[in-house]
Amino acid sequence: MSHQWQERNRPARLEGRYEFKDYSTLRDFLDRAAELSEKEELYPDMGFGRDYVNITIHVDEGHDELSEKQHQFAEQLDNLAEQFITEI
Repeated sequence: MSHQWQERNRPARLEGRYEFKDYSTLRDFLDRAAELSEKEELYPDMGFGRDYVNITIHVDEGHDELSEKQHQFAEQLDNLAEQFITEI
């Protein structure tokens, strides 16, 4: 998992941020991230601006800790982001 992700408590979650060269590149990333979310059945909160996205991956309902699946999902987002940006 990239250094971009920070694990937080109360409530438990992973927070990450990616920056892109322009809005078009950001949109391409968001579309692919949505496909990944559907595939993995994990739906993070995403807030974005013209050239960045902030992502929060929350724990599953009824759990107090992040699962390995959520950490792996963050890694998959890192791998996806690498296709769109040169430095995470």
